[in-house]
Amino acid sequence: MGLAAIRNFTPLAFARARGRDVEEQDAANALRVCFEELGATFMKFGQLVGSSPGVFGDSIADEFRSCLDTGPAVPFDEVKRIIEVDLGLPLADVFAEIEPEPIGRASIAVVHRGRLHDGRLVAVKVLRPQIEYRVATDLELLEPLVEVVARQTGERIAGSLVQLIGGFREQMGEELDLRNECRVMLYFRQMLEVVQLPLVVIPEPYPACSGARVLTMEFVEGVPVDDLATVERYGYDPAPLVEQVVQGLLLTTCRWGLFHGDVHAGNLLLTPDGRIAVLDWGITGRLDRDSHHMFLRLIAAALGDETAWDDIARHMVRIYGPVMGEVLGLHGDDLAQFIKGMLEPVLTQPFGQVSLAALLTAPQEQAHRARGIETRSRSLWTIARRLREQRRLYAMVEDTGAFEKDFDRSTFLLSKQLMYFERYGKMFLSDKSLFEDREFFEALLRDAPTLDEQD
Repeated sequence: MGLAAIRNFTPLAFARARGRDVEEQDAANALRVCFEELGATFMKFGQLVGSSPGVFGDSIADEFRSCLDTGPAVPFDEVKRIIEVDLGLPLADVFAEIEPEPIGRASIAVVHRGRLHDGRLVAVKVLRPQIEYRVATDLELLEPLVEVVARQTGERIAGSLVQLIGGFREQMGEELDLRNECRVMLYFRQMLEVVQLPLVVIPEPYPACSGARVLTMEFVEGVPVDDLATVERYGYDPAPLVEQVVQGLLLTTCRWGLFHGDVHAGNLLLTPDGRIAVLDWGITGRLDRDSHHMFLRLIAAALGDETAWDDIARHMVRIYGPVMGEVLGLHGDDLAQFIKGMLEPVLTQPFGQVSLAALLTAPQEQAHRARGIETRSRSLWTIARRLREQRRLYAMVEDTGAFEKDFDRSTFLLSKQLMYFERYGKMFLSDKSLFEDREFFEALLRDAPTLDEQD
């Protein structure tokens, strides 16, 4: 990692030493190249940046777009060996054919197209060799690299990256056993049978041809949701499909407290026949009892129930109060109003007017104002001070037990999905809000479990 960071960031350091400003785009390019050289976990983190223009800006997100579908190839002999060891059978006994060239090269796995002996086309997902050890090492190196970026860029990239690392660490642990993904796909396919989302497709997994390191599933033809040129050639309006995916995530979250935890553009395929396929179920969020209840109250608030804001504020103050009071300098009604001011626009304004970047940075900027720090300053001293404050905040959370682990993780995953949906919303639903379909969401609230039923 050190050599990659030195190679890519030394020119920027020299420029700063000579008194020249370093453009944010130059730093983003250096970081993206560094991530691609390091691969695995770094590419996975790059996917998050590439799918979140609302947080990082369009130009930076575009710089990282290649992280969604680019990774080094794995020699097919090694892929064959992994499949045979994991399934305990010769390759020819499982598949009638399998293409040597991958159709997908993601950060932790490669995907090959194949055919079962009964003629069904399949996609075969295979974990990269030694990926568990690589991920464990990478996670220990990621935070120091982000601090290098902080010293070379400035507040916006640095602050956003640092805030995301903790939840990202939790996320990676789930993806390294593909049996989890197989079970989740089967479960969510059953859910689709009881809800009205006819345009949404979840590929069928085949457990008999799957294991810890291999997942065989139905092959679905399509292109990423942000491949606008191909979608235009398909000749249909993708907006209703995107709207159904958004509704699907919110529906499963409302009813069961469960949701897909990684809906970046590479995992949403628009099919030629006018449907949308949701792929890569390796990450699933599960809300605990209290956060599930708060999510339902958020929807009620978005639909105009003013009493819901009191419940939300009390919940947030109970969870965050000691920490936010210390860091933001707000208490009681002032803190409750600040929370409402952050959340209400995201819930009620059209996608084209929503800025999740403003939402995510609002607590940080409030803390800076309370301490008399100029929020637009890009000096190294200011950046270092902010990073120290963030570490102190995390230490307070850990010491006081303000967050339960599951709550912290589920909040990270939900926030991440909102980042993704902001992008799709701006692309296809710019004149609609997140909860535009009142009838749909009112029905969700009527069918949602009560607190007693959640116990």
